[in-house]
Amino acid sequence: MTTKLEESKGAKTATISIDGKSAEFPLVTGTEQETAINIEKLRAATNCITLDPGFGNTGSCKSAITFIDGEKGILRYRGYPIEELAAKSTFLEVAWLLIHGELPTHAELEGFTSEVRVHTMLHQDFGRFFDALPKDAHPMPVCAAAVGALATFYQQPESEQQIHDTIIRLIAKMPTMAASSYKHSIGQPFNYPLNRLDYASNFLRMMFAVPCEEYEVDPVLARALDLLLILHADHEQNCSTSTVRMVGSSMANLPASIAAGISALWGPLHGGANQQVIEMLERIEAEEGTADKFLAKAKDKNDTTRLMGFGHRVYKSYDPRAAILKKACGDVLQRMGGPSRLLEIAMRLEEVALKDDYFVSRKLYPNVDFYSGVIYKALGIPVNMFTVMFTIGRLPGWIAQWQEMRRDKDFRIARPRQVYVGSPKRMYVPLADRG
Repeated sequence: MTTKLEESKGAKTATISIDGKSAEFPLVTGTEQETAINIEKLRAATNCITLDPGFGNTGSCKSAITFIDGEKGILRYRGYPIEELAAKSTFLEVAWLLIHGELPTHAELEGFTSEVRVHTMLHQDFGRFFDALPKDAHPMPVCAAAVGALATFYQQPESEQQIHDTIIRLIAKMPTMAASSYKHSIGQPFNYPLNRLDYASNFLRMMFAVPCEEYEVDPVLARALDLLLILHADHEQNCSTSTVRMVGSSMANLPASIAAGISALWGPLHGGANQQVIEMLERIEAEEGTADKFLAKAKDKNDTTRLMGFGHRVYKSYDPRAAILKKACGDVLQRMGGPSRLLEIAMRLEEVALKDDYFVSRKLYPNVDFYSGVIYKALGIPVNMFTVMFTIGRLPGWIAQWQEMRRDKDFRIARPRQVYVGSPKRMYVPLADRG
């Protein structure tokens, strides 16, 4: 098989030749000059399919939501650089941007914030739902189950208004469900949301307040949490986002699709990475003592030690989100009253690794998980809740991706092919003759 690119009558094409037969396929170019070969008719034209384990070279859709240039360390939501959004926006403003495609006007943001605020409470019967689960249940499957169960409380036929209402309810109730899952696990009473508080402050209060004491949310810590949610809000066609799209392609409703995304995010190779970073830093503090000793082990081919929080499937340079969080770490820890041994170890790891050709040549740079875990730890978020925080942040991106898929003129149910490598046709052997 051979492939070549050609340009005829202004339209670029790729020609694929198999066994002396050739077929032309159009090239599709995005607004940032990314180019793809459209192979929709490949099987019809050649009787062949493509094989791409992990889909590293496969574009499953056209999307106008998030742009990433992994070589240059660029991340933009709807065209806006992540650095500007992190510095100037709130999480709810970014949520509107992702879902609607444009930054909201003052009136739109006020209306959206108000809608979210008045839908933060859970149905009273949700208390029985949590009571039915084990106290030691991991919060991620609890949240996935709660989101799926949410659809049973609101069973109106699907319409544009119903989808709008579901979007508002999911964004409003996700922090309440997440905080309730934590309170359930430690045996404390649930806190009702307090609608005079902003999104991040409300969550922190529901997580940490108790009925017998006053609880004031520190605005610096609330802003740090809001920043983390912004940085997690969308990240193109990753594992969980692709899961939301694939499940949604069957015309499954939005809560069912989001619940599937939560389950995908729970995997340690996806949303669980920041937990692994904290475990690594704590191990260094307890065992190796220094970042230098740990990195020497990480480079040893005969050692199983791995450097967590470095490297990314897409970014081949410094993750722009990590640069933002590095500064935020200092702000949070200063507010908390002093330096953190874990942050000191993390910064030393980065300093040494970025000067070591072993890591630089492999394009292993800090990613968003490297510093996010340190901030969550400083905020008092339990380690098993880290991925739940990721879920709250990623929710608007999932919603935007689900909506975009459903409105796509090329919408169809997802149905990948395979290359079968099992046994060829065999004769059935009766049980009595099998020995």
